[in-house]
Amino acid sequence: MPSSTVEDYLKQIFILQQNSSRDLVLMGKLAEAVGVTPGAATAMVKALADSGLLVYEPRGGVRLSASGEQLAVHVLRRHRLIELFLVEVLGLDWSEVHAEAEELEHAVSDKVLARIDDLLGHPSMDPHGDPIPTALGKLDRVLLHSLAECRAGQTVSIRRVTDQDPAFLQFVHLHDLKPGMELNVIGNDTAGDAVTVRVQGQREMTIGHNAAAKVLVKLKG
Repeated sequence: MPSSTVEDYLKQIFILQQNSSRDLVLMGKLAEAVGVTPGAATAMVKALADSGLLVYEPRGGVRLSASGEQLAVHVLRRHRLIELFLVEVLGLDWSEVHAEAEELEHAVSDKVLARIDDLLGHPSMDPHGDPIPTALGKLDRVLLHSLAECRAGQTVSIRRVTDQDPAFLQFVHLHDLKPGMELNVIGNDTAGDAVTVRVQGQREMTIGHNAAAKVLVKLKG
């Protein structure tokens, strides 16, 4: 059975691959994602390459093999189902469940995970709008745009919040920017670092481009 460290590496490589147009994940990006030095990341990657879970190109980066991707998707499914369970069943705040799921994802059995999936009604998204892979490892991808890219006059529906930092999630919750909310884009001032929106057709608010880039939306109409 893979160790929690191995699972963490594979999961982070998968997420980085999903969020990039590059074929290979840069070692610096991976080291940052798992919170280790580049040297430590390289040592682990070489070991995982020897075990057939990924492909490592010393001056290029790393990508998952078919078996590595299969395991990574399974870990991601456990993580996101646990997050939703903690929010929907145990009533934890969505800003604190990511850290809890990081611990629990390595301990829950497939039998318990299947019962959690049944209890939640086989959900397709976690509390932050991230897609939950199916039991067969299928992960649906929907074309989304960041709020920072949207133009004045567009109507959008929030689908995902990509930053799991508790402070940012609390900010999102305070300003009604959670998945499912509808926004009218009033203005997008790049020079002024400001995106102005009307939330649910009611109150207006302005946020910076850095924050807006972490809110993914689907265009309506």
